[in-house]
Parts: sequence; structure tokens; C-alpha cells
Amino acid sequence: MKALVYQGPGKKSLEERPMPEIKDSTDAIIRILKTTICGTDLHILKGDVPTCEPGRILGHEGVGVVEKVGSGVRSVSTGDHVLISCITSCGKCDYCRKGMYSHCSTGGWILGHRIDGTQAEHVRIPHADTSLYKIPQGLDEEALVMLSDILPTGFECGVLNGKIKPGDVVAIVGSGPIGLATLLTAQFYSPAQIIMIDVDDNRLAVAKRLGATATINSRSVKPADKIMMMTDGHGVDTAIEAVGVSATFELCEDIVAPGGTIANIGVHGAKADLHLEKLWDRNITITTRLVDTVTTPLLLKTVRAKKLDPLQLITHHFTLDAIIDAYDTFGRAAETQALKVIISAG
Repeated sequence: MKALVYQGPGKKSLEERPMPEIKDSTDAIIRILKTTICGTDLHILKGDVPTCEPGRILGHEGVGVVEKVGSGVRSVSTGDHVLISCITSCGKCDYCRKGMYSHCSTGGWILGHRIDGTQAEHVRIPHADTSLYKIPQGLDEEALVMLSDILPTGFECGVLNGKIKPGDVVAIVGSGPIGLATLLTAQFYSPAQIIMIDVDDNRLAVAKRLGATATINSRSVKPADKIMMMTDGHGVDTAIEAVGVSATFELCEDIVAPGGTIANIGVHGAKADLHLEKLWDRNITITTRLVDTVTTPLLLKTVRAKKLDPLQLITHHFTLDAIIDAYDTFGRAAETQALKVIISAG
């Protein structure tokens, strides 16, 4: 089968690889229909995720068709169309019983990281009963690819961890796909303002179209000064970091109001300074999280009820044969105006 393989920092290739096989009774083999590229895949290629070893098939998102199931699988059957969760969970270990599926003792974020992933024609999914979701009839399967990772990530790591409430003032630093997914799901809670901060005018225009009340280009103005002017010197109730670099995390420290929350989403490959000399007396909460995908069933319901439209995040389409071009387009988003790319594998 064809698969996109990580060859070490800065290196990737489309290769022929053996078909995956059932290893454990709880496995399923999925024929991939649609997959995508995540910012985390770019972090891997930059060398920010040393636990991902060369030779790994990348990708942790997608929808597909069940081709084989192990003898212990009960919730899905051959022929079912399924949404693949980016997080694999056994549902039984101590962490899973706490709802922390990302820390599952035999799962977590392993697809495209510690085991072969979804940027291929087929993929093996461990713990299939608790790591796959049947797709209701009539839903757009391209839209549902966004529910594999970015929408639950934005919702859980940004909105829920950020403790957003009606009437709050929220700033989201980073208007890439994760930041925009956070913007879409933050609106569930009716904040008074959602301010998007980025360096890309195109992405800020998209954010405005998707519901941002204001946008700030941090190349044009000092964003912290602008935020303070917009909030009468108070700052924001929730500052959400959706980039993964030190400067954006430290910006969140500068703009959060007393009693507020900084919710980190970004994947950080280098240190960021924590300015306790400024924050020690301000009743600030700082949260970190890897998505657990506990909200995937809720998000499926919101899409089915047409309360959430993930198609708004998709800008480009490729075939698996052209996945190298897809990476180039996604990696040069400022030039190509790419948000999420859909890769058709079948």
C-alpha cells in the first residue's frame, strides 16, 4: 500500500509499505477514505517530537471503512464507515477511567507517533471499540475528518480548559486551524468578545468571517497594548495559546486579566519563560492538556444538528499520490492561504 513515511527531521517520502495486519483481538483494519495533515505532523518533521522515530507512517486523523476486525471487537463491523479518533483508548486503565484518554496506558496519542498512522491506504487501529466512531448516515465525511483532532482539541484544550463563560472576553493567539477550531467552539458559550491575534491577514479575515468580534495583526501593532486599550486596561478573562512558540505563550501572560486563565494548546518544542515576577499575585490559572477526545460524541451531535460546520475549515484537496504537494501547500500556509487540506486515499 502507499503511505507517507517520516525519514527523520526534514525528511519524508511516499512509499510502498506492507498492508497492516490484526495483531490483537481488539484491533481493526481501516481502509482510509479521507485523511489530513496536522500542525503536529509539521512539528514532527521539524524534529520537535523525538519520540517519533524514522520509518513511521505519519497521520492521526481520518475517516474510512472497516475491512477487518479482531475477534474481541464488538462495536464496529466490516463495512462500517467510521471516524478515527486521534487518541487511542483502552477504556479500562486508570487514566481512561478518569477520562484522560490521552494518557491511556496502552494508547494515547500513538497513531502516526509510536505506531503507523493514517496517511496511508490502510491503518491498524488498536482498541477499536473505544477508538472509532460509527458515522451517522447523511453526514459529510470530509467535514468529519475535522472531528478526528482539531475540533476536539480546540474545544477541550482551549474552550473547556480556558473556562469560558457567557460574557467573557477571550483572546485566541494564533488563527491557524487549531485557533479557528477553538473560535468555532468557543461560541457555544456566548463570550462577549473573541479577539483573534495572528500575523496573517488572510487568516484573520477568515476568523472574522467565522465569528471573531475583533482581530489584531501582531506585525502591525503591539498586541498586548492593543488588548489593554480594548479592555480598559483589564486584560482578557481567557487567553488561549494556539501556536506553540515561546513568544505567543508569553503574550498570553501579558494580556490575561487578574483571576483569568491561560489555556495552552500549542505543541512546544522549546522552553517558554514563565514570568512569575508579574503573575504571582494575580490569581492566574495556567492549564495544559493533550486532547482526550472525550467530547467527540458531543461534537458529532452538533454537526448532525447543523450547529457546527467543519467544512469551513477545509481549503484544499489532494489525492494520496500528491501528498508531498499537500505538505508543501500546508507548510506554506501564509502563501497558499491553506487551512486544512483533505487527502483522498480511496
